[in-house]
Amino acid sequence: MERKKIAIVGVGLIGGSLAIQLHEKKLSSKLIGVDANEGHAKKALELELVDEILSFDEAIQQSDVIVLAVPVDTMVSLLPIILNKIDDQVVLDLGSTKSQLIEAIKNHPKRGRYVATHPMWGTEYSGPQAAVRGAYENKAVIICNAEESDTDALEWVKHMYKKIGMHLLEMEAKAHDLHAAYVSHISHITSFALANTVLEKEKEEQAIFELASAGFESTVRLAKSNPAMWVPIFMQNKENVLDVLKEHIAQLSRFKESLEKEDNEYLMRLIEEANKIRRIIK
Repeated sequence: MERKKIAIVGVGLIGGSLAIQLHEKKLSSKLIGVDANEGHAKKALELELVDEILSFDEAIQQSDVIVLAVPVDTMVSLLPIILNKIDDQVVLDLGSTKSQLIEAIKNHPKRGRYVATHPMWGTEYSGPQAAVRGAYENKAVIICNAEESDTDALEWVKHMYKKIGMHLLEMEAKAHDLHAAYVSHISHITSFALANTVLEKEKEEQAIFELASAGFESTVRLAKSNPAMWVPIFMQNKENVLDVLKEHIAQLSRFKESLEKEDNEYLMRLIEEANKIRRIIK
């Protein structure tokens, strides 16, 4: 397939990391950056993540493909506007929730030009300076409601993801949001809550730093994630997140109960049950 002029709306961690691979895999003839944050736009240009920075309208006019890599609440308002402005460009998003976004444009006459995707990758850092080379290689990307996208748009997006080394899964949006709540969203809430617990109990921050082990650091790592990104994700996926959160609280209560009752056997069973995760994560 021929190279495309690609506009990335939001050149932070996710958009910036994609930009690196679009350039390296020769998928783009030109990379155009769009960012409401002037500092981010300037930094993305400095780091050569994009070839130029344009306004929102200019980028849409001059590109063949438009990639949305902004917080999911912004996406919901931005996607219909983009579809209003395009001719036959391909539009895709990299958001962590899908149902509300797809619902927002389901009756749009240009619905077919949009492909809903979620590359399963991220770090706790944000901004263009956090962009990572080779970020998406050997990771999964979920394409939602693929049958609602035009064949040519879908084929190009699949080609792009395969070229940057991702393996493709297709899923219905509601199923995606449910699974994402269990494998991603609850991990972040747990990490935020643990960080708040430790900060509340341990007022001497130096002691946290000195005593922090690899286990603590890996568990609480996600608590450094950007709230501007995660608050909209939790709110858009509220029902699924509440469902998994209730189960998680119930599990924590079982551990609390086993300790209160000094029930070694019960505690042993709970940990042995948890060990079965090895079947999924080696």
